Amino acid sequence: MSLRVRFMILIAVLSLIAVISLAAVSYQFNRSNALKEAKLKGEIVYNYMISSRDYFGKEQLPKIYETAGRDIFVPEIMSSFAVVRGTFETFNQKTPDYILKQATKNPLVPSNKADAQELELIGRFHKNQAMTDNEGLMVKNGQPYYYFATPIRVSDATCLECHGDPEQAPEEQTDIYGTESGYHWEEGDTVSALIVYIPLQKALASARKMAAILFLIGAAGIALLMSMIWFFFSRYVINPVSMLEQRATEISLGKNLGEGIVTPAQDEIGSLGRAIDRLRISIEKMLQRYK
Repeated sequence: MSLRVRFMILIAVLSLIAVISLAAVSYQFNRSNALKEAKLKGEIVYNYMISSRDYFGKEQLPKIYETAGRDIFVPEIMSSFAVVRGTFETFNQKTPDYILKQATKNPLVPSNKADAQELELIGRFHKNQAMTDNEGLMVKNGQPYYYFATPIRVSDATCLECHGDPEQAPEEQTDIYGTESGYHWEEGDTVSALIVYIPLQKALASARKMAAILFLIGAAGIALLMSMIWFFFSRYVINPVSMLEQRATEISLGKNLGEGIVTPAQDEIGSLGRAIDRLRISIEKMLQRYK
């Protein structure tokens, strides 16, 4: 393998390592920024939903009970989650990728049934009663999400008026939801978690795209650099060295001793050329003495 090829392979390997490292760092940086942005957006949505729920429960629901009594049940004005869900559905019209779910172990509404990951989250809330919220990464249906969650606990007997014995639940409620699910809750239990899911797929895809673009630009830069190095290395290193190698061979065979070696370069190759030329002169003079 020639010196030129070995040198080019070394440059190519080092350049490729540098470009791959740069692309990896770029991906991690963009991914980190995507997570931070998702967390910030999610926090705003999450806090708004929780604030809406709390305001409804503390300010509006008591007045509704005072006005309408507890013997009727209209979900749209008497269920805190129905109010939050309705608000979120309106919000969802412009941001369809966001998900709000009251993941419940034993729900009235079948769509609120907690999956395995959500059940594990509810279990953590139940084991740690001091935990008031949780956030992190979760994959749902093959798509990555950042989530914010808060537990829903049966803190007093008020919840059991609707979710205790189905025989004691409001008739309007059982007419709407039936009596098979969403009942027999127990005081002190953590029954569900209100979760806001923020999509990450687009942000992470953008991070991967930026890393790929950076890699392709780097690869194109390497190709251009390699072409330039090949040209200049051949012109200023390989060709002069090849010429000196040829002239040294001729001198060793006593050929063309009268032909001088011109090396104008003021570098190591130039010094080598002048040294070989001095050797040529010495051999030529020595041969002339013995004629």
